[in-house]
Amino acid sequence: MSTIVAFSVSPLGSGESVAPAVARAVKVVRESGLPNETSAMFTTVEGEWDEVMDVVKRAVQAAGEGASRVSATLKVDVREGVTDGLHSKVEAVERELDGLQ
Repeated sequence: MSTIVAFSVSPLGSGESVAPAVARAVKVVRESGLPNETSAMFTTVEGEWDEVMDVVKRAVQAAGEGASRVSATLKVDVREGVTDGLHSKVEAVERELDGLQ
């Protein structure tokens, strides 16, 4: 089944800027080879359940390097028969918006 996970991760107690930790997490996601996107608030990754959850686990570990605690937020969409849901879901909304004009 296709799985899309949107997640954010942040080490606690490591200072005001979390950019270095987030960059480590995003690096793990990008190196996974799975379709992904990063926005100001979340990184989204798509694939099969086990491979996506493994990437999220490794990203959380990477973000937590040097921190005693890590906070993570995940939103998961599991759907059978969907290909490229990362883009097709957005395209469906864009088509609806075009119809509202």
